[in-house]
Amino acid sequence: MSGYKVEICGVNTSKLPLLSNEEKEELFKKILAGDKEAREQYIKGNLRLVLSVIQRFSSSNENVDDLFQIGCIGLIKAIDNFDISQNVRFSTYAVPMILGEVRRYLRDNNSIRVSRSLRDTAYKAIYAREGLMRKNLKEPTIMEIADEVGISKEEITYALDAIQSPVSLYEPVYTDGGDPLYVMDQISDKKNLEENWVEDISLNEAMKRLPERERHIIDMRFFEGKTQTEVAEEIHISQAQVSRLEKNALKTMKNYLS
Repeated sequence: MSGYKVEICGVNTSKLPLLSNEEKEELFKKILAGDKEAREQYIKGNLRLVLSVIQRFSSSNENVDDLFQIGCIGLIKAIDNFDISQNVRFSTYAVPMILGEVRRYLRDNNSIRVSRSLRDTAYKAIYAREGLMRKNLKEPTIMEIADEVGISKEEITYALDAIQSPVSLYEPVYTDGGDPLYVMDQISDKKNLEENWVEDISLNEAMKRLPERERHIIDMRFFEGKTQTEVAEEIHISQAQVSRLEKNALKTMKNYLS
């Protein structure tokens, strides 16, 4: 989802209405009295809240219109279940509901198949979490969720991990204005510590062409299997600097070997 259009599901997001706290309270009283027009007005007055929540899923490949519609379902559920007698702001109650609805949609549409039992355990944990958040107004611990649903914390952790969306190795995780660092840059090579392809084509000669620090970085990265973070800590420079030096070194070696 690369960006946000002005038009989402036929709604001009730049012209969404804003309701004051007084207007919200008055509308909710009318909603409780069965006023359908007030309910519709309250929904429209909170669409900006839905928009702000779905922006958290900007890295998702899902269509923004679909996420907006799913978020609106969460908003409507929040309106229908909100207890006005509780001393809680509507947005505090609604945001977890909207988030939960969007996350369930993304999990149900995940291309990786997860067993029904694991998915059921995960959903029980999610529902319990949302209930505890509404009750205590704070994020519950895994142990609190486990006690609520009567399942061990290990099973809950495993189930929640199983339904997480996969992350691309090329997902950027950091940038300081220069070359971005990707997930793959954080992964150690534990399998081929000394079996790199360049060994077969004059590796030693190519590495001799490098400055001492770059040669040391290449040695740690591709022969010792260390991550860029570990290299940065060892030679006392930033991870971004390690990334740039590594790319420069590999480019120099490639030019020599080609």
